[in-house]
Amino acid sequence: MNELAFVLPLLFATLRLATPLCFAAMGGFMSERSGVVNVALEGFMLVGAFAGAVAGVAAESAWMGWGAALMAGLLIGALFAFFVIELKADQIITGMAFNLLIMGAIPFITKILYSSTGSTPPLGVDDRFDFEPILMIGLLVLGLHFWLYKMRSGLWLQFAGEHPEALLSSGVSLRRVRWVSVCLSGAFAACGGATLSLYLASSYSPLMTGGRGFMALAALIFGGWRPVPAALACLLFGFADAVQIRLQGVQVFGVEIPVQFVQILPYIVTIVALAGFIGNRRAPKALGSETYL
Repeated sequence: MNELAFVLPLLFATLRLATPLCFAAMGGFMSERSGVVNVALEGFMLVGAFAGAVAGVAAESAWMGWGAALMAGLLIGALFAFFVIELKADQIITGMAFNLLIMGAIPFITKILYSSTGSTPPLGVDDRFDFEPILMIGLLVLGLHFWLYKMRSGLWLQFAGEHPEALLSSGVSLRRVRWVSVCLSGAFAACGGATLSLYLASSYSPLMTGGRGFMALAALIFGGWRPVPAALACLLFGFADAVQIRLQGVQVFGVEIPVQFVQILPYIVTIVALAGFIGNRRAPKALGSETYL
C-alpha cells in the first residue's frame, strides 16, 4: 500500500507535467514534418500561456482562455509562416527572433493591462481545468498518428517534408501545406502554454515555460519526428520533472541536496537523451529547404 501511495501520485504528476510538453511537441511535429524548422516553440507557448490567462480571468472560464490561446497561437503561427515561407527568412534566426520578441512584448502588454510587469491575476480554483488537458492531448496524439498514416492530407504533410518535388508534381500546393502546418504548429504549442497557466498554475508568470519549448523540440527529435514516440519522450521528460519535485528536500547521508542540483534533472535527462540517441534519428529530408517554394 505504501508503494502504491507513492507510485500513483508520481504517475499522475508525470502525466500532468508531460502534457504541455506534448502539446508543444505536436506543434513542432506539424511544422517540421512539413519542412519548416521551428525553434519558436518556446515563444508560441508563452503567447498561449499569456493569452489563456488574460482571457480566462476576464471570462472566469478556463475554456474561454483555452480558446483565446488557440486563436493567439494561430495568429502568431501565421506571422511566423509569413516570414519564413513568403519572405524566405532564415528559419532558425526567425524562430529565435520570435522567442526574444515575445519575451519582451508580454511584460510590456502586462504593464498596460495590469500596471505590472509580473504575473496576471489568478484564475479562481473552481474555474481551472481538472484533468481535461490530459484527455485532449491523448486524443490529439492518437488523432495525428492516424491522420499522418491513413489520410491523404497526412501523406501530403509527409511529402512536404521528405519529397516536395513529388508533392508539386501531383498538383498539390506545397506553400499551402506548409502554411496550414505552421499555423497549426502555433495553435498546438499555444495550447501547451495555456496548459501551464490554466491547469498546472492559475495565472501567467514571467517566462513560466522555463525552456519547455526547447525540451518539446528535443522530444520531437528523440521521437524521430513521429507523434507517438515524441509523446513517449515527453512522458520521459515529464517523469524526470516529477522526480525532481519529489527529491527536493531529500537528505543523503544527513545532508540535504541543494535544490538547484535537483531542479536541473529534467534538463540533464534531455541532454543525455539527445546525446545518446540523436545519431539514430533522421530528420525529414527537406527540413529547412526553401528550394521548392
